[in-house]
Parts: sequence; C-alpha cells; structure tokens
Amino acid sequence: MFGFSRKLDDLMSQLRPDLSREALGVGPSFPGIAPNPLLSGAARQRVAALRAGRLALGTLVDWREVSSDGSPRVVLMLDVETADGIAFRGIADEDLTITELTRLEQGQTLPVRYRPTVMDHSVALARNVDPAQVQELADEIARRASS
Repeated sequence: MFGFSRKLDDLMSQLRPDLSREALGVGPSFPGIAPNPLLSGAARQRVAALRAGRLALGTLVDWREVSSDGSPRVVLMLDVETADGIAFRGIADEDLTITELTRLEQGQTLPVRYRPTVMDHSVALARNVDPAQVQELADEIARRASS
C-alpha cells in the first residue's frame, strides 16, 4: 500500500504541482489528496465518519481547486484547534458552491469536524452545526488559551 501511495504522490506532483506536499508546505506524514468521494467507497466512508466527528475550529491557511465538474471541489488547508487543546494542520476535501468559494479568505475561522480516534489530519467542514455550539467552543478555546 505504501508503494502505491508514493507512486500516487509522485503522479499527483507531476500532474498538479500546486497540490504536491512541497507546494502545500507539509511534510511526508501529511495525507495526500483523497480520492474523489463520488468514485471511491473508502472515501465515502471517510467523509461519513468525518461528518459525524467531533467539533473543532479551523483557521483557513490556504486552498486549492482540484476540479470544477459541477460544483468546485476544493482542498482546504486549516490550522485546527480542538476543545481538548490539541492543535494540528488539517486538510478538508470539499465540494463548494461558487458563492462559498468566493467567500473563502485566509485567516477565516471555520467550524470543522475531525475523528479523534484516527487523527490523520483529515477534517470536514461542519456545515450544519448550531452557531451557539460554535460560539461555545470558541469561548472554551479562548478560556483555555488565556489560562
């Protein structure tokens, strides 16, 4: 599996140099771009698990458009902070509307979901979360940071 993953990374860096690990500014342990969830059963399972994951806050670092078939598929790179005080660089593979894409801005804080049992840097935007819940999480993170 590792050999296949390395070959896929090499191919990806040739086809889309802007999506290579070096261009994204991440090391070798950072996950590559996930297979398209519309075509891969494993990717659909990962997305479903992330959608049910634990809530955290992510600060948008950068993004890249992967495809524009229908709605734009975008890879978002975020600095994520959890309620437990864990901070990590996360990557979200999302289908966005044109409106959502035009509203992306570096430094923007977005609610995300992650899988605490896996911690593979994969996150998903928490689109249907209650704003009060997001504010409560932000307050909790701020209190911990000031302590």
